[in-house]
Amino acid sequence: MPLAADPFVATPQQQWERFAELLWYDAGLGFWLDVSRMALGRADLEQLRPRFAAAFEAMARLEAGAMANADEQRMVGHYWLRAPQLAPEPSIAEHISSEMDRIEAFGAQVLDGRISAPGGGRFSDVLWIGIGGSGLGPLLMIRALQAQGKGLPFHFFDNVDPDGMSRTLAALGERLATTLVIVVSKSGGTPEPRIGMEQARARLEAHGCDWPSQAVAVTMAGSHLDQLAASQAWLSRFDLPDWVGGRTSIMGAVGLLPAALIGADLRSFVAGAAAMDGLTRSTTLESNPAALLAASWFVAGHGRGQRDMVVLPYRDQLEVFSRYLQQLVMESLGKKLDRGGQVVHQGIAVYGNKGSTDQHAYVQQLRDGIDNFFVTFIEVLRDPTDIAAVDGEHPADFLSGFLQGTRTALLEGGRQSLTITMESFNERSLGALIALFERAVGLYGELVNINAYHQPGVEAGKKAAAQILALQERLEAALADGQPRTLAALHQSLGDQSPEALFWILRHLCTNQRGYSADGDWGCPEQLAFRKL
Repeated sequence: MPLAADPFVATPQQQWERFAELLWYDAGLGFWLDVSRMALGRADLEQLRPRFAAAFEAMARLEAGAMANADEQRMVGHYWLRAPQLAPEPSIAEHISSEMDRIEAFGAQVLDGRISAPGGGRFSDVLWIGIGGSGLGPLLMIRALQAQGKGLPFHFFDNVDPDGMSRTLAALGERLATTLVIVVSKSGGTPEPRIGMEQARARLEAHGCDWPSQAVAVTMAGSHLDQLAASQAWLSRFDLPDWVGGRTSIMGAVGLLPAALIGADLRSFVAGAAAMDGLTRSTTLESNPAALLAASWFVAGHGRGQRDMVVLPYRDQLEVFSRYLQQLVMESLGKKLDRGGQVVHQGIAVYGNKGSTDQHAYVQQLRDGIDNFFVTFIEVLRDPTDIAAVDGEHPADFLSGFLQGTRTALLEGGRQSLTITMESFNERSLGALIALFERAVGLYGELVNINAYHQPGVEAGKKAAAQILALQERLEAALADGQPRTLAALHQSLGDQSPEALFWILRHLCTNQRGYSADGDWGCPEQLAFRKL
C-alpha cells in the first residue's frame, strides 16, 4: 500500500502504515527512530534519492581522507576517532589509539592517587577551561554520565564573564591547591580559553600553588599552548588534531578526558558511536537513520531551513543536549554561501531543553501558535530501579504519558515531530546518539551543497571583536592624561571610527572606573558620553 503523503489527514490505519514503514530500529543498539509524523512522503523519498546517492559518495570520500573542508584545506576526520582503522595513514590510526590509551591511563591514575596534587594528596576537583565545543562537549559528558559520588567534581570556565569566573573560583576556595586545571584550545590562540587560563593561573599562584604541577593542555601539537605547556613542564598534554573541529571533538580528548576523570566507560562511549557510524553508512535511504533524519529536516524546511528544530529529551541527563546540538547543527549548517559561491543563507535554528519541564514553558505555542518548527522528542525506556511507585503512581509512567500526550496533541494540531527512543541510557547509547546527529548534519550539508565543516561567521565575529579591543586600547591611551573630552573630540582624534563604538567602550570603561581620573575623581560626565556630534 502506498505511503500516505500527509500524516495529518491520514486515517488511523494509514497513520499506522506510515509508522510501520517509517520506523527505523536496530536491536543491537536498542535504538528506534520514528519519522512518520514528519511531512515526509514516498514522492519526497524518491525525489531525494539521487541527492542522497551523491551525499553517500561524498561521505565515503570524507572518511577516506578527502580534503572535505576545502575552504580551510583540511581533512575531516572525527569519524576516525572511533574507528582508527579507517584513517588514511597508519600513523594517524596509531596516534588515535595511543592517545585513547594515554587518556584512559591518566584518568585512572588521577582517580586512584598515583598522579597526585603538588602537596602529595589526591586531586579533589577539575577546573575545565574551554569555549564552544571544547566547553559544551565536556559539559554534556559530565551532566549525562557522571554518577553520584563517582569521579571528580567539574567546574567550568566556558565564558569570559568575570562574574562567572569569580563565582567558580570562590566555590573552589582552598581546594584550588588540589584542583586539576585543564586548558583546551586547538590553536592555542583563542582569546577566551587564554584569558581563562591567565585568570586561573593568577589565582592559583596567589594561593601559593604550583601551576605546572596542576595544569593539563588539550591542544594541537606544535600550537602556542602546546609549546608553552612543554616548556613549562605541565603535568600532561593531549592532542587535539588539526582534522577534528571543535563541534565534533567529543570523541577525542575533549570528551574522553572528562569521561576518564569521572570514571565513565569511555571505550563504550566510543564503541556506541562506531556502531552507529556503521549503521549510517548504509546507502539505502530507508535503512539509514541519519539519512531519514536529514530527509525529514530537508522536507520540513523545504530545503531552506524554514522550520526550527525544537529538541525535547525526556530525561534530565540530556538537559544539555539541546545546547550541544545548537552548535553542531547551527555552526555546521548556518552558511551564507554554497560551495559554488552562491548566496543561499542556509541553516536550521535549534532550541530546547527537556521534557516534561518545557511542556509548561512553550508547548502552548508549539500546539497553537506559529507553525514554523518541528519537534525532536528523545526518550529512554529503561528506568532506574531505586525509584518505585508510591500510592500506585510511578514517575516514569507520567513522564512517558506526558511525552505521548504531547506528541498526540501536536499531531492533532497539524504540527510535525519525530521521536528517537533508546532502550537504555549509558555511555554506549550517548555515543550512538551523538554519532547519529553528526552523520545527519553531514548528509544534510551535502543535500544543500554547503561546507558543513568551516565557520566563517564565527571567524568574522572574532575579527570584529579584535578590532574593538584594538580601538579600546587606543581610546585608553588617549584618555591617559586625565583630561575630560567630548565624544566629538575623541572621535576626531581617533580618526574614522564609529561614534557608537566609542560610546559603548566608554560606558564600559567608566562604569568600572577605567575611563579617566581627575584628582582621583573617577567618572564619565555627560559631556563625555552623550555629547552629540
